[in-house]
Amino acid sequence: MAGLFFEQFVEGQSFAHEIRRTVTETDNMLFSTMTHNPAAIHIDHEYAKTTEFGQPLVNSLFTLGLIVGLSVQDTTLGTTVGNLGFEDVTFPKPVFVGDTLRAETTVVGVRASKSRPTQGIVTFEHRGLNQRDELVCRCRRAALMLRGDG
Repeated sequence: MAGLFFEQFVEGQSFAHEIRRTVTETDNMLFSTMTHNPAAIHIDHEYAKTTEFGQPLVNSLFTLGLIVGLSVQDTTLGTTVGNLGFEDVTFPKPVFVGDTLRAETTVVGVRASKSRPTQGIVTFEHRGLNQRDELVCRCRRAALMLRGDG
């Protein structure tokens, strides 16, 4: 198990996640199709040429999922009960096919659960950066975590 238990997290703890991922056209098309998002900006190259970007944008929810997913191995793999919510999600720069994304995470909150004595709540701030070190995604995520002593 690679994930950490609740009591192993401390506020201010940071992770620079090792795994990176280059986004492919198949990723964008498949995700947009699977989520029934027919927005031309994601799936129509001819339309996208007429936009300020000149090419399709990668679906932002794919970007969010990828950035959180890149963090799992170092933080919550096998030790999370579930996500409690996401907040302050922003996409300061667009992501395009061919961009290679990496993730960084900081623990911004740790508190014991009042109703579940064997669990606690950890709040993470995830940041996604592209190959030019430009911030492309940021979010806060609250996760319900198992205690190792519980």
